[in-house]
Amino acid sequence: MDIVIGAEAQGSNGKAALALAHEQAWAGFAPLLAELMDEWPTLRLPVQADQPCPLKGVVARRMWHACLPWAAHQFITPMAAVAGSVAQEILKFYERAGVARAWVNNGGDIALHLSPGHSVRVGLYADLARLQVHELMQGLNLDGAFEVKHTMSVRGVATSGWRGRSFSFGIADSVTVLAATAAQADAAASIIANAVNVDHPGIVRQAAQTLRDHTDLGDLHVTVNVPALSAVLVDQALQAGLQCARECQMQGGIAAAVLVCQGRTLLLPMTAANEAVSFQEEDLALA
Repeated sequence: MDIVIGAEAQGSNGKAALALAHEQAWAGFAPLLAELMDEWPTLRLPVQADQPCPLKGVVARRMWHACLPWAAHQFITPMAAVAGSVAQEILKFYERAGVARAWVNNGGDIALHLSPGHSVRVGLYADLARLQVHELMQGLNLDGAFEVKHTMSVRGVATSGWRGRSFSFGIADSVTVLAATAAQADAAASIIANAVNVDHPGIVRQAAQTLRDHTDLGDLHVTVNVPALSAVLVDQALQAGLQCARECQMQGGIAAAVLVCQGRTLLLPMTAANEAVSFQEEDLALA
């Protein structure tokens, strides 16, 4: 788990509040990996929609419940929400008076704290295959950005896709999701990225267990290479993902999403019920 934390103090007691938050966050982070490994055999199992949660730890149970809405219709294990759930656990130490805003970024899955009047702007880098060393040295050339305000219900941002550190059944370069919590965003991003899919003989898939030891996906085949596809096929894949994202939104699981595949983008904006002030479409260079 590689976590980056940003936080800003406010008020006369802000400096002390922030120092205490950092201290407690470190103390809370230290035992998390061991706690999760204690329940690793169960965390690897698919969530069963008709059974009670079998997990004991706070983070493990959060992972399970974040995945529960999708379990009745498809394969999903609690590990689909691990990064967001951990980020959310660490964020709680910053949700206090004296902290203006804070973000806990666990490998790209982000939990947010925003006090009244504050917001945060999040950059979108849609395709890791384009990442060049000079960008890391000189600053990333972002594909877009969006602002999350205190007045919005969004407190979690997560991204999934076949190019990232996690496995995917689909062909999306990236699916970025905004949701009420980081755990919810993490699980939904995985589900939607899986849905961005199409049949093509050039798409290479391989059993997950041959790529990584002890993976929760076992012998299920995940995407390892996607050739250049026609615009028709890319659009077909994106439409399948967009339909999944709409269903997630209708169920209250997400607020908004951006789906990217081979330079083409689809945007699911926020509805009026979710404060329709989200992604700035003109900022999305790939749209």
